[in-house]
Amino acid sequence: MQPTSLAVEGTFCDSAKRPTEAKLGPATTGSDEQSVYRLLAQQVGERGFQNWFAGKVRLKLDGNLLNVGVASPFLLTWMQKKFASQIYATAIACVGPSAEYRLEVDPELAALTNPAPTGEQKLSGQKTPSVSDQAGDRKATAASGNLRNSNPSQKSATFGGRRFADLSTFVTGKSNQLAYLAAIQASEEPGALYNPLFIHGGVGIGKTHLLEGFYRKIRQLYPALNVVYLTAEAFGNYFSKALQERSLPGFRQRFRNVDVLIIDDIDFFESKRNFQEELLHTIKHLESHGRQLVFSSDRHPRLLTKMSEELTTRFLSGLVCRIETPEKELRLEIARQRALKLKTPVTEGALAYVARRFTNNVRELEGAVNCLQTGHLMTGQKVTTSLARQVLADLERDCIRIIKLDDINQIVCSTFGVSESDLKSSRRARNISQPRMLAMFLARKLTQAAYSEIGDYFGGRNHSTVMSAEKQVRKWLENHSSIQVALQEWPTEEIIESLEQQLLAS
Repeated sequence: MQPTSLAVEGTFCDSAKRPTEAKLGPATTGSDEQSVYRLLAQQVGERGFQNWFAGKVRLKLDGNLLNVGVASPFLLTWMQKKFASQIYATAIACVGPSAEYRLEVDPELAALTNPAPTGEQKLSGQKTPSVSDQAGDRKATAASGNLRNSNPSQKSATFGGRRFADLSTFVTGKSNQLAYLAAIQASEEPGALYNPLFIHGGVGIGKTHLLEGFYRKIRQLYPALNVVYLTAEAFGNYFSKALQERSLPGFRQRFRNVDVLIIDDIDFFESKRNFQEELLHTIKHLESHGRQLVFSSDRHPRLLTKMSEELTTRFLSGLVCRIETPEKELRLEIARQRALKLKTPVTEGALAYVARRFTNNVRELEGAVNCLQTGHLMTGQKVTTSLARQVLADLERDCIRIIKLDDINQIVCSTFGVSESDLKSSRRARNISQPRMLAMFLARKLTQAAYSEIGDYFGGRNHSTVMSAEKQVRKWLENHSSIQVALQEWPTEEIIESLEQQLLAS
């Protein structure tokens, strides 16, 4: 990128768009710099001036030409798109009808707005929200646009004390290709393509890696932008603290003056109406100003049944991408890349064994390769399939998830918004009978319970009822039928996969 070569010059030839000088007062020649800033503020409004111009542009009059220096190509494109007429009107007010303007990327301004990080970083004049990420305590760091990656070539970078993954280390396959490409494209043109970008999928299959990679890439491409990354829990904690301290105006100024907002685990907001309302207003404000929004969740927006309808439609208005459970080829490549990173001597047979046995998510797959590394260090031998079996035997046993009928009952009731008493009742309404049949199907698939035991649990039904329910669900799958969830029709296969993922993760 060569910012000095990027510039846009402009004059208005369309008289319908040409600003009238009557609104500005008489044209003034030779206005000093402060007068130019003051006239520009009058044109774009105080809020627009503070958001996009104050401290972010450099104005300079050269004869009848008004030069507007900006800190990045993104800002140049945005200014030309949103404020061309106001900038031209300011130029006329300064030098008269012969005025012209020029937008260009100013390297010095880019450097001034991108210093090396020292001490507390600031976000829109406020202290940047930050939460350290410790084991077992999912937290986040919100980093502002004046942070800088001093070594872009490294595979992980530290911003505000947190290490962020890189998109270049994200291993792609059929199950995650769409989400990966969407993250790449949205980071190259923030706010222009997919807004919001919503990524969903099961636990441990790469959502956070994609969001961190998106954060890091956009920081590298547009270092002048204010970018915030945090979890939904952290957002809720900051909001709760602002309520307690009666400092909501400061909280809102902090989060509504960013250029890019990235929130992980948005499903945390389910059933939390106050948090949802605050998030909704934040989204509305940022969208109206063309700011980029990125969210992740364990489920599709329509399956977040305890989320407000308005929030759900906001999520659906951009691009929704699903990351599926990694296929065998992708699992094998992930295991291979992990072994290379750890410098573990391992045979292809051992890697294939790991990819075949650990199928649920990427985290447990990488954990298995970590165990192979330990086995290699203990024995000093190259990891073969035989050694892999021996080393991973205990891990495989510990990974077994015992699912009970109570677990299935709770997950199905929560997903479909039905009560336990209705699910076990004799009611035959579609919104009750379909979840009941799915629950019986999952009970046969994921537990060791007999038909009679399942029937007895779900309302004292006989074994033939359970067999009929299992047969009906299999027929839905074969015919690619849909099931209604939260006023929306969903493929049966996707509903069953979502329920299974929740059961395995709970």
